[in-house]
Amino acid sequence: MTSSERFGAVMDGLPTDRVPFFEEGIRDEVLARWRREGLPDTVDVETHFGLDKRLEVPLDLGPQPGLDAWPRSRADLPALQRSLDPANRHDMGEEIRLLEEGRDQGAITMLRVHHGFFLGMGVGTWERFQEVIYQVADAPSLVRDMMHMQGELAAVLTERVLRRTRIDAALFSEPIGGNSGPLLSPQTFRDLVLPAYDPVLDVLRRYAVNTVILRTYANSRCLLPALVERGVNCLWGCDVSTVAMKYRDLRREFGSDLRLLGGVDVAVLRADRTAIRREVERTVPPLLEQG
Repeated sequence: MTSSERFGAVMDGLPTDRVPFFEEGIRDEVLARWRREGLPDTVDVETHFGLDKRLEVPLDLGPQPGLDAWPRSRADLPALQRSLDPANRHDMGEEIRLLEEGRDQGAITMLRVHHGFFLGMGVGTWERFQEVIYQVADAPSLVRDMMHMQGELAAVLTERVLRRTRIDAALFSEPIGGNSGPLLSPQTFRDLVLPAYDPVLDVLRRYAVNTVILRTYANSRCLLPALVERGVNCLWGCDVSTVAMKYRDLRREFGSDLRLLGGVDVAVLRADRTAIRREVERTVPPLLEQG
């Protein structure tokens, strides 16, 4: 089986030769250290470790041109609307070319269709973060409209891609908090963020994209019921080390409505080989038995 076929079979609960196995992203400095420690320069990491091929292509969802300042009132919204106008975006030819190349190689192809609340609100500095949090409390309708513009742009660009090629999975990225929980309450997330997902989810349903992934770098446990309700059917927990995100507990609650990627406690990497093996064996085989 190709990596794409294997991934699709597992996500659909069908038999497969083995479980897909891919990395979450190797930092350049890590790879450089591996090279210094003996990994040959000519060796491809996927081949060396027997990994499945995976290609992740992001949509460019940032304002174009960039903004002098993010909206502070409704009077500022037209400038954001112009910078997020899909009519001014390219035809997605490069993204489609990359995805087609990946498909030709049998890779798992993922399109990153949304970059989450805080990035969507332009948070890149502590000052902007403070500003956004005050807006959430004091001007929620302004925040909702800003997120709606992001969602409409993401939906149009997603459809431009899917009209011309297929993907194995759509990826929503939501770096929304830490291991203590998200920085927005579940109700605020429902009110302000999820409506921006809806236009994209509608496009994905129309084009029969069956695997819709939430990749989160936090304890997003309290947000999951609303996300599953909306149509997100796969969780990819990265850098998570908290009891609330234990995958065996999530499987008991959500069953096959929520497929699972990752989820091995990263804290064990600070221990030894025995601890790492124990954690993997405690988490992975019971879940594999359930599909």
